[in-house]
Amino acid sequence: MTPVDLHCHSSVSDGLLPPREVVRKAFERGCQLFALTDHDDVRGLPDAADEAAKLGMLFISGVEISVSWGKHTLHIVGLGFDPSHPSIVEGLATVRSGRAERGERMAASLAAVGIEGVLEGARKYADNPEMISRTHFARYLVEAGKAKDTKSVFKKFLVRGKPGYVEHEWARLHEAIGWIREAGGVAVLAHPGRYELGNETLRVLLTEYRRLGGEAIEVVSGSHGAADVGRFSRLAQEFGFLASCGTDYHATGEGAREPGLNADLPVGCEPVWTRWWSPAPAANLP
Repeated sequence: MTPVDLHCHSSVSDGLLPPREVVRKAFERGCQLFALTDHDDVRGLPDAADEAAKLGMLFISGVEISVSWGKHTLHIVGLGFDPSHPSIVEGLATVRSGRAERGERMAASLAAVGIEGVLEGARKYADNPEMISRTHFARYLVEAGKAKDTKSVFKKFLVRGKPGYVEHEWARLHEAIGWIREAGGVAVLAHPGRYELGNETLRVLLTEYRRLGGEAIEVVSGSHGAADVGRFSRLAQEFGFLASCGTDYHATGEGAREPGLNADLPVGCEPVWTRWWSPAPAANLP
């Protein structure tokens, strides 16, 4: 296992735990380098950084930016940037500003099929009212007995062609990458195995992403099985991307991995974290 987790969420966006608790959970599992990457918001970073410092764990800034690319929604993780830089502050504010209106349209779509009061229910799960999201809706739909768990929600609701799904325009790919780079950070394409892209479309995306300044992709992810890891390891090497890893932790029981528990990158990948940290070499055993 690699002691690095560069993709985790807290209650500042759609995680269940406060930033400090997420950091502690990662540390307890042996994590040595950690990034908190809340959706479209950096207000959890000061607490997370302070807790990591107390524990002696290296911490770098992170965020996960929602992006519209054609008809697809992508996520771009920013790492190691200045969270006070005007580009990132102003850019993220524009992305967050559309979430409330989207939530109202999602609730109206669900009400049209007889599921009432979902927006009010979702708000109970959102510590940060600016960050109302599909995950908050999903937790309420489980509470209301509409699905057995959040994974099941996304098979019945909130996705294209199902009740609760609405079209929404997020940041453009060039904008998200630009904000990250202008603030001194590295752009990472999050969990590429999750996007429903054919091979040709994926290669078009990776080519454009590289041209716009994207430097890394997640190879190891809580969303990736062994086949995905192998596929994106090969693509990272082919396109010249650095490789990242992250559990994409939101809450215990809602994902495949706890924070800090990532498999090693495949041989041949160049880790993105060498920008900030190099692990100590293993001791020579007699």
